[in-house]
Amino acid sequence: MENNEQNYFRPKTWVSFVIMAFLVAAMCSAIFLTGQQLHITMLTCMGFCILMLVLTGCPYSKIEEAIISSGNLTIPTLIILYTIGAVMGSWIASGTVPMIIYWGLKLISPGLFLTTACIACMITAMATGSSWSTIGTVGVALMGVGMGLNMNPAMTAGAIVSGAAFGDKMSPMSDTTNVAPAVAGADLFDHIKAMVTTGGPAIVIALVGFTVMGMSASGDANSETIAQILDSLNSIFHLNLTTLIPLILVLALAIMKFPAFPTLLISALVAAAMAILAQGQSIPSIMSIMENGFVSETGFYDIDKLLSRGGMFSMHYTASLTVIVMAFGGILEKCGVLDEILSKMRGLTRTVGTMVCTTVVIEILLNLVTASQYMTIILGGKLMMPVYKEKDMLPQCLSRTLEDSGTVTSLLIPWNLCGAFASAALGVGCFTYLPFALFNWICPLIAVVWGFTGLFQWKTGQKPSKKTYRPVDSEAPVSK
Repeated sequence: MENNEQNYFRPKTWVSFVIMAFLVAAMCSAIFLTGQQLHITMLTCMGFCILMLVLTGCPYSKIEEAIISSGNLTIPTLIILYTIGAVMGSWIASGTVPMIIYWGLKLISPGLFLTTACIACMITAMATGSSWSTIGTVGVALMGVGMGLNMNPAMTAGAIVSGAAFGDKMSPMSDTTNVAPAVAGADLFDHIKAMVTTGGPAIVIALVGFTVMGMSASGDANSETIAQILDSLNSIFHLNLTTLIPLILVLALAIMKFPAFPTLLISALVAAAMAILAQGQSIPSIMSIMENGFVSETGFYDIDKLLSRGGMFSMHYTASLTVIVMAFGGILEKCGVLDEILSKMRGLTRTVGTMVCTTVVIEILLNLVTASQYMTIILGGKLMMPVYKEKDMLPQCLSRTLEDSGTVTSLLIPWNLCGAFASAALGVGCFTYLPFALFNWICPLIAVVWGFTGLFQWKTGQKPSKKTYRPVDSEAPVSK
């Protein structure tokens, strides 16, 4: 008890705002002025935060506890990151990625490529429950197809990110799709049904946009370039239907509800075996590829640049950034900095429309400062749940809005773990593909519009729901 009393600390409002202002100014400087030196910038921000907290009375032991507690989220994330790196390397060496590129170039119409890419990533992410796995495997292959079709890489990346984000948030196997209703007190499938009302219109608008963009850009496809890529792939890899086994295996294990880590690991090992048996790799060489990445030597610059990637070591940039931002986010949460700031924003929730809008803004701000979609959803949900209870809303209204803003916008921020991973895997910067990631910024806008118009904003008893904030039969005052 004495130890808890000694460690109790609540920062003053001005301290919290100074810390946040320093973080925003430093990250903007890093992105727009110094060339995205994110690691050093984030370390500097964390050091400034610690200094401000200690100088204003926060026990350093509390800061240490906050850093240690962040490890609960950090370690599983690092394991998944490094495993995806190994998967990328083995899928290229086994011929899985080259096979997808090969048949993508032969079968996909240039005018419908962006639409097809988005749908393919939707299906894969929905089956696997992981936008990261989708982007790091199928997404990488689709970047190759887009390159062969002479498509703007930013457009291709935008379509991939859009499809992966939608599929991830609509999958019952996704981490965020389970975290959001858990935090909000909603039922999982009520939550997914609720997301259809915002995510459905957003993805339809996005697909129409990709179709229009694809049709306008399709005239640039060069048949001679495509033929060179196909010949280069055929000369390096033995391409047949068996090379798709790792992809089919991932989808099958996902449908069987295997967790993400064993699914990815099994797929990587099977792909490694296929690289040895079908592509002529030796055991030492495939182990080196899974660790250091595949090196393509087709002689075709663009395809070599695309296929020379993967490996666990390729994840070092994102993994090291993960350690820093998760530790920093733990300090901001456990030392009360975020609570102090966010509590000041709850006054902007007098109507249902302003409540939804405030939730969206808070989630985006949390994505900016914590760099973790999980912390964003958890913190935002905890903060806003009392407001939704006061308005007598169904829990899925809150959980849906958390995902509409927290999950999808994380892929648009360069220093967010999701954005850092996507830009590294696809080779396109977040701010470069942001205008073309249509779903990711349309979805939050639709959530806000529905909030102010009152559409799909259900109060207790207005819609059948497995979970509610109060018994349906009881009488309770309802805030307007």
